[in-house]
Amino acid sequence: MKIKILIATADPVYNKLISDNISEYHSDMLEVSDCSAQESFNEAVSKKRYDVALLDTMMLEKIDLNMIQLPLVLCSEHESAANVPAELGKIRKHQRISSIVAAILERYAKISGNRPGFDSKSAVITAVWSPAGGAGKTTVALAYAASVASKEKEVFYLNLEDFSSVSGYFNENGKSISTVFEMLDSRDSNIEMLVQGICCYESGIIYLCSPDNFDDMCILSSENINDLIVSCAGLADELVIDLSSAYDVRTRKAFEAAQKIFIVTEPTIPAEAKLTQFTSQNDVFDNIKDKTTLVANKGGSINGIYTDSLVSLPFVDSNNTMEVYKKLSASNFDV
Repeated sequence: MKIKILIATADPVYNKLISDNISEYHSDMLEVSDCSAQESFNEAVSKKRYDVALLDTMMLEKIDLNMIQLPLVLCSEHESAANVPAELGKIRKHQRISSIVAAILERYAKISGNRPGFDSKSAVITAVWSPAGGAGKTTVALAYAASVASKEKEVFYLNLEDFSSVSGYFNENGKSISTVFEMLDSRDSNIEMLVQGICCYESGIIYLCSPDNFDDMCILSSENINDLIVSCAGLADELVIDLSSAYDVRTRKAFEAAQKIFIVTEPTIPAEAKLTQFTSQNDVFDNIKDKTTLVANKGGSINGIYTDSLVSLPFVDSNNTMEVYKKLSASNFDV
């Protein structure tokens, strides 16, 4: 179900600009109409229900907002918002239209409850984990995500590490994933729509920026993790979940949800010892074995037969993390 938006400013040129852009690039999510007079606004809302109205300050005096679920006021940098009622949300007028759309989705998600969202995808979920820190788990996760993106598929990278490494690979110019965490327990929020509103895109990969505080990640409940995974999975063809090395609630939930699991190791004695312990001493591995691929990273090999699926990745001699994962993305992950 699409969000119905009414653009109502006194500038018909601006109305057409934003309406045409939304119709061309965001029609899968938004259904847009526009008007440039108070009378036509009141007539429009009397005939049709709108979820969101984007208004400029000149349209506020005599219009009826009772039929609008979420009125938002467009304020330019040179306009004073002092006369705008405090209960009305404000959006900066002159900015990228994609940023305006993101702000609409974020704000509407917080009040829309369990209203049916957009046509959700059914992502294949791949969890990437290692019992050993430093094995290159994040690099492997991003290499795999990049390989999926190269096949013209939409891929969502979800980092659930204790200490996020997103900033080491992507520009963090969006809102923190903590914005989503704050809404996970709210019955009035549509989490998938909120994620859609604040997610970022780079190199063909969709992602969320790092938490404001690592405690934000650590206090998530099992239900929170499940809701987050389901919401992100609805926005892409494949969801790649990057996990911490601990076997905690995040790992267990990701393993349960995943159709594929990559367990990463490297050619060091500690890494091999930890992998051996996990595969031989923990019955969890027996439960996930059929959907698990072991990934020998950094030119390593795996001694012993733990699973029929094995991927060997070469050692890339570079300190540039982006260069490493992009080179590894050419590897064959299909086994």
